[in-house]
Amino acid sequence: MMKKQHGPAFKAQQITVAQCTTCKGRTVVRGVFHELPCPQCNASGWVSAETGDALPLDVLVTQLGLMLHRANTMLGFMGEMVPTSAESRQYNQNNRRGPGATNFTGD
Repeated sequence: MMKKQHGPAFKAQQITVAQCTTCKGRTVVRGVFHELPCPQCNASGWVSAETGDALPLDVLVTQLGLMLHRANTMLGFMGEMVPTSAESRQYNQNNRRGPGATNFTGD
């Protein structure tokens, strides 16, 4: 039984997308003399994984934004997982010391 809903959803729903099989995600197909925009995916490189049809542009923009946000979040987690050495922490910090602004060279 489907849940009744009035108006738009509160959160954007993630749709599973797949690379276009015609252009293989390149957004263009090879013509006789030049490359043409892919007609299967509306030159986006992405289609609906369930049906294989091109996504409407407003849905496509939303889905690409969600995918980008998820990828940036994963890269942020990966960056936090990389341990930094003591040498790199000292190298990245400011080496100016005190009111005379003398430099500490570590020798």
